[in-house]
Amino acid sequence: MHIHILGICGTFMGGVAALAREAGHKVTGCDAGVYPPMSDQLRALGIELIEGYDAGQVQLQPDMFVVGNVVSRARLADGSPKFPLMEAILDQGLPYTSGPQWLAEHVLQGRHVLAVAGTHGKTTTTSMLAWILESAGLTPGFLVGGVPLNFGVSARLGDVAPGQQRPLFVIEADEYDTAFFDKRSKFVHYRPRTAVLNNLEFDHADIFPDLAAIERQFQHLLRTVPASGRVVSNGLEEALARVLHQGCWSQVRSFGSAVSDFTAQGPHHAFAVLHAGQVVGQVQWGLSGEHNQLNALAAIAAAEHVGVPPATACAALADFQNVRRRMELRGTVAGIALYDDFAHHPTAIRTTLDGLRQQIGQQKRILAVFEPRSNTMKLGTMKAQLPWALKEADLAFCHTAGLDWDAAQALEPLGAAGLTADNIPTLVQQVMAAVQPNDTIVCMSNGGFGGVHTQLLAALAEKFSAQ
Repeated sequence: MHIHILGICGTFMGGVAALAREAGHKVTGCDAGVYPPMSDQLRALGIELIEGYDAGQVQLQPDMFVVGNVVSRARLADGSPKFPLMEAILDQGLPYTSGPQWLAEHVLQGRHVLAVAGTHGKTTTTSMLAWILESAGLTPGFLVGGVPLNFGVSARLGDVAPGQQRPLFVIEADEYDTAFFDKRSKFVHYRPRTAVLNNLEFDHADIFPDLAAIERQFQHLLRTVPASGRVVSNGLEEALARVLHQGCWSQVRSFGSAVSDFTAQGPHHAFAVLHAGQVVGQVQWGLSGEHNQLNALAAIAAAEHVGVPPATACAALADFQNVRRRMELRGTVAGIALYDDFAHHPTAIRTTLDGLRQQIGQQKRILAVFEPRSNTMKLGTMKAQLPWALKEADLAFCHTAGLDWDAAQALEPLGAAGLTADNIPTLVQQVMAAVQPNDTIVCMSNGGFGGVHTQLLAALAEKFSAQ
């Protein structure tokens, strides 16, 4: 089969492309501003990439056009379509489908799907679970919205392990909508036998009016899990309790709360895992923060459902290397460590900074450099939560380009510790004016952030080489 993917450079669609290529299909694709790292990965796989969405691409005559959710029926200021290729597909009655639906029909069919859903921690927990299964010799397939450092790729098909009835596939299960013609959450297509509900709070204000609307989508996910399946749910989350109360027809295993099936005792970097109150393993690793401890419990409980003993899972996590862009150390200059993190929601920012504070202590300063880039943050829906989110930062620097709301006003509760800049060079200058030896800088964005990490490292080297 020849598939042509619209929006191929996104992490999800790029993963679909890699899986299709590995399965032997011919894959081509297009995107606006074809960009690395996904463009590099795809070209390395021999996948032809086309810049833009011109209608002439229908001449490729693929068997199926696979449409990413970046595509819409939007019009430009002059009235012309933003995505001419999509208009040509519709006009000519050519076959098209969404990425999640193609994946469900051509990859997930016949596999034991382990899906990891939640507002936060999906990528990390999916990567943990895939690594646990890999360490146990189960050779899982996976699709992750990032690059797990243990694997070096975001997706692979996997294989059937000895003794397994069907191949395992671990997937990051996003609640965002599927495509402009399918407004259901992506995860409804995956039909998991093991479903992880990691946490749940309001997000995606561009498509969901309130938390109840997202809870309804999570309930739809539960309706697809068979009675022989397992739902692994965070026992600390009231929103998930409401979702389960609406109906659950599968085995439920909880984690996190004092009365949960899976709990933890000890500091976040070295803790005991308890199952039904009995110690079943020890985790000692380089990750920090309560959020990662909870992610670990979720992955351990999910792995147990496919036969991996908790002790084996705990041992595997000692070698877990995290995910690219999850507190990834990009460089150190004059004792100043610079990290890159994907945090793009107030709770994620708060969680990242809390974990960093626990790791480095109270004596070192934290400089938080962030941009409100997600659709929810751009709308300003959660701007009032930013001072709370940045509580552990000694200084906060906000990149304000593209915002329709006043970030300086939102950061007023931080006083002189909250600074704003509408361009990257000014942001770098502000950080350079404030930074001191042995500070810790953490850059937070769900995008490329204009290459600010590289610019900051270069500026640090220049400033401190002269001293």
